[in-house]
Amino acid sequence: MNTDKGGKGGKDASVAGPVPADANGAAPAAVDPRLLVREQGFAGYWTDFKRRMRGGELGSLPVILGLIAIAIIFQSLNSSFLSAGSLSDIGVYIAGTGIMATGIVFVLLLGEIDLSVGSVAGVGAAVWAVLSVTHGVNDWLSVILAIGAGLLIGALHGFFFAKVGVPAFVVTLAGFLGWSGLQIWLMGAEGSINTPGGSIVEDLTGYYFEDIAAGYGLALVAVLAYAGALLLDAKRRRAAELPFRPMSEIALRTGVVAVVAFVAAYVLNQSRGLPLALVVFLAVLVIADFVVRRTTYGRQIFAVGGNAEAARRAGINVERVRISVFAIAGMLAAFGGLFIASLSGGATKSLGAGNTLMNVIAAAVIGGTSLFGGRGKIWSALLGILVIQSIQQGLNLLGMASEIQYMITGAVLLAAVVIDSLSRRTQKTAGRT
Repeated sequence: MNTDKGGKGGKDASVAGPVPADANGAAPAAVDPRLLVREQGFAGYWTDFKRRMRGGELGSLPVILGLIAIAIIFQSLNSSFLSAGSLSDIGVYIAGTGIMATGIVFVLLLGEIDLSVGSVAGVGAAVWAVLSVTHGVNDWLSVILAIGAGLLIGALHGFFFAKVGVPAFVVTLAGFLGWSGLQIWLMGAEGSINTPGGSIVEDLTGYYFEDIAAGYGLALVAVLAYAGALLLDAKRRRAAELPFRPMSEIALRTGVVAVVAFVAAYVLNQSRGLPLALVVFLAVLVIADFVVRRTTYGRQIFAVGGNAEAARRAGINVERVRISVFAIAGMLAAFGGLFIASLSGGATKSLGAGNTLMNVIAAAVIGGTSLFGGRGKIWSALLGILVIQSIQQGLNLLGMASEIQYMITGAVLLAAVVIDSLSRRTQKTAGRT
């Protein structure tokens, strides 16, 4: 285990002098001072923050600073950028692509890539439209079958990758081409099917909870749930005699979340209310984050992404993990396709084409998920798509052409990958791979 500066006074445990023996005369096991950060309060966290910065562990800091810079720049160029209506639109527009990006985060954690998400989104929308609109199948059943189609497609990709040994890049590239053909075939000669009024898919991006109690109520639930999770974690760690967060830190973290949540609720209530699309997207993020961080399956994903062979020797079913991860990505791609169909007014043979794939992958990477596997967070999808959609919204308000948006988004994506590469290089130099 690596030792690093930490503890009071910033001394290195490895050079702190002789370690006193215990009652039996044996020296106690060395303790990594990074594990004692919570016991040192805010001073310990500040020391740990500086250590992380020196070691290249930047986390979400570049993305947050980028969002602040984007807000300042576009607000100075157009005073409508931070208006309630503009921010409400961003909250709706990020849902579909953000849900698809959540699935890509799972794949990137494995150190792989999925190039088929755009065409899978198109197939999902086409399946729903053909079943619900053309053949009159129950709307809810059509939505479930559309999402299920994405699940099966993703599992098929995972099978060829995990069982047959075809590289994920090749499998999903073939899927990108093949499923695009299936999408065109399903849509028929006309090539488009309009979303009927009052349908579930129309409501995905068209429904708003207009009562102000909905926005503030969701904010209150989010804050209470977050505070409860922190308190429960502290209780468990205290019972296990491990360092735990002090109440002062829990109060500060909860306060920051409360400010963000209630300000967001206030802004949304100044427009049309709380969008259903944003609620669904946040629910997907919360569920996916729980799976990744709080379950054995989530830890297995990180293990396989970090070192597949070591994970296999540790008893992890690597093939099962890989197949299931691609299945999750396919399912979320089809689900996201329904949101895109809702925004565009229907399913078309070109849904999911254009810059959809670029935006989905860019959102995951820009948000902080490593392209090299084994490192990232589900909330990267939210941060990344916020960056992309904020840029697009700002450029739209300024009347910029779409090609300018492509160039700027590409530059931001390149910057994110460069930061990730430099961060990994710095961590290797510091001995923290």
